[in-house]
Amino acid sequence: MSVQLDANIATAYEDVRNDKTDTNWMLMEYVDDKTDVLKVAATGTGGFPDFKNHLKEDKAAFGFVRKVIGNDELSKRAKFVLVSWCGPKVKVMRKAKLSVHIAEVKSVVKNFAVEISAQNVEELNETEVDLLLKKAMGANYDRQSSQY
Repeated sequence: MSVQLDANIATAYEDVRNDKTDTNWMLMEYVDDKTDVLKVAATGTGGFPDFKNHLKEDKAAFGFVRKVIGNDELSKRAKFVLVSWCGPKVKVMRKAKLSVHIAEVKSVVKNFAVEISAQNVEELNETEVDLLLKKAMGANYDRQSSQY
């Protein structure tokens, strides 16, 4: 049940991590419904909203997003989010393999502060993601509150 990762995934991952480029997200999708091969489906510079616009209801995918988070001007840092996406119309067999395939994805996408599994875009609320990233940073200078 192993997944194959296209060589371009590592390149796109490094591009998202690179502070000198504008690329701040990538989306990995399966080549087709029959094979377990992941490819880079898209990359972009439009941040989390742009990334979410590329998620499809009938696709399973993995995403990697860079977000600049900080409590003030002096503490702004790039933090990374790994997203496991399983759209509500994904076939049962593909759904079953996602939990196994994430381990292979993590062999390339190694550095992230927060990991999120989502089945609809409402679960990817940017304000809540930012809060999770701030919590992952450790310091709580602005005393954000949450139900988490």
